[in-house]
Amino acid sequence: MRIINRKPSRVVSVALGLVPFVATITAYTIASHYRRLENPADKLLPSLESMGEAFWRMAAVPDRRSGDLLLWLDTFASLWRLGTGMAVSTLLALLFGIAIGFIPHVRGALAPYLATFSLIPPITVLPILFLTFGLGELAKIALIVIGTAPVMIRYTAQAVLDIPREMIIKAETLGASVWQMVTRLVLPQVLPKLISCLRLSLVPAWIFLISAEAIASTSGLGYRIFLVRRYLAMDVILPYVVWITLLAFLLDRALLLLSRRAFRWHHLGGDAL
Repeated sequence: MRIINRKPSRVVSVALGLVPFVATITAYTIASHYRRLENPADKLLPSLESMGEAFWRMAAVPDRRSGDLLLWLDTFASLWRLGTGMAVSTLLALLFGIAIGFIPHVRGALAPYLATFSLIPPITVLPILFLTFGLGELAKIALIVIGTAPVMIRYTAQAVLDIPREMIIKAETLGASVWQMVTRLVLPQVLPKLISCLRLSLVPAWIFLISAEAIASTSGLGYRIFLVRRYLAMDVILPYVVWITLLAFLLDRALLLLSRRAFRWHHLGGDAL
């Protein structure tokens, strides 16, 4: 049997998935050990023990100045900004994506503008957002929306255009109105693809969020990383990076689980990732 036709068992799949993680941790541990042998005070590659202590301090020991648990304060602030921004982007993708994909006049009016607007590097408008909305939450949320909504709208519009024309003709033949076709034909076809698009959009959304928090914020995961970098506190920075990665992974898995539960028919062929 050819290798492309061999499917590993569940145990083998889990073992294979763990290999890169174990290899990375092992390589880091070895590099950190030999670097600290040469210089015990080295801060670039802290030991796993020191990072664990720093993470526990941020998560369980109240801050001396504010009395807050900094890790959870930063996590809540970042997730609130990320969730609000992605919720707005998802709503815009539904409204404008379906309109552009389903109504030719709307597509002719908005598609060229949207295609052009989506090419603007979002980070370049960050100073404009700070000047316009100030240094508060609105500018950070706006950056996430500007960075993710145009791509999500275009993805949703293309998903609508990919609906077989025969299905639309059959719906029209049965006397369905435009609203009925949108709610009973378009939405069921588009929603699972929109969730997939949302999962992919979380990656740039995190980048925009961390960038905005690093420049102007008093809380958040990105703010904390850039605050402690001046002290070369890699024992704090690296655990925060791992924590952000874990949060992103959990959000991605949660969206995938939601899609599988709500749209089982869409996953009958299996999931790539």
